[in-house]
Amino acid sequence: MKNLKMIWYIVVMISTVQLVGQNSFKVEVYGEGEPLLLFPGFSSTADVYQEIVTNFSKDYQVHAFTFAGFGDVAPIQSAWLETIKKDVEIYITKKKLKNISILGHSMGGTLGLWLASDQDVYKKLILIDALPAMGALMFPNYDSESIQYDSPYNQQLLEMSEADFETMANQMAINLSLDPEGQKRIVEDMLRSDRKTYVYGYTDLLKLDLRQKLANIKVPVYILAANLPYGKEVATINYKNQYQNLSDYKLHFAENSKHFIMYDQPVWLIDQIKMALNTNE
Repeated sequence: MKNLKMIWYIVVMISTVQLVGQNSFKVEVYGEGEPLLLFPGFSSTADVYQEIVTNFSKDYQVHAFTFAGFGDVAPIQSAWLETIKKDVEIYITKKKLKNISILGHSMGGTLGLWLASDQDVYKKLILIDALPAMGALMFPNYDSESIQYDSPYNQQLLEMSEADFETMANQMAINLSLDPEGQKRIVEDMLRSDRKTYVYGYTDLLKLDLRQKLANIKVPVYILAANLPYGKEVATINYKNQYQNLSDYKLHFAENSKHFIMYDQPVWLIDQIKMALNTNE
């Protein structure tokens, strides 16, 4: 882990790094070439992509995002996920980005699907264990309108002590990664998050259902999925159910990996991203 951090610091020092952002995110820009936008998952920061920045900033202009309420980015008041989407679109327009590829983990992948379903300005999407309707996977008889911001569960999270929140974060991290160092980083990110963003932003995500809008996406989509904890067979069924309105996508599974594939199978992940970026299909 020390060597990984040292490599990361070297990349930062030798790259031309720009810190740019709207109110709803911060962006660190590395390298030159076609733009590659990196969207982290919920509560993660751009640091989750350290190795990916190191590998791909040599050939791409990498834009590594951290969203409002996470890391050191100040929270915003409301309409969190919708505001992020709109601000990313503004960012792309202001920067005059063309031939854009998006790499998104979990919620970051969902955001990529949302963007590509509304605007035909993207070259390809690479999704790391991401779904168009996370709530539909979690709730039987899912109905977006039935998920409320003002709920007993949300109130419980808002009122939870720091110690109890840390206990919850540690339990969740075990389910999200096999790697002990990765688990520590997941917990650290969760503990740094703004509590209201953590509660209400996640509600935004649960309410978002993009399954019908997938029909609008015409660019190549590559899904890099974890085979744990449910196994490849169950996960394949879930992906096929959620992506049935997407005309064309490729699904590849990381063996012996949980949700944070970048921690559990980093070499496999980088190889898959390289293949996705280099293929014309």
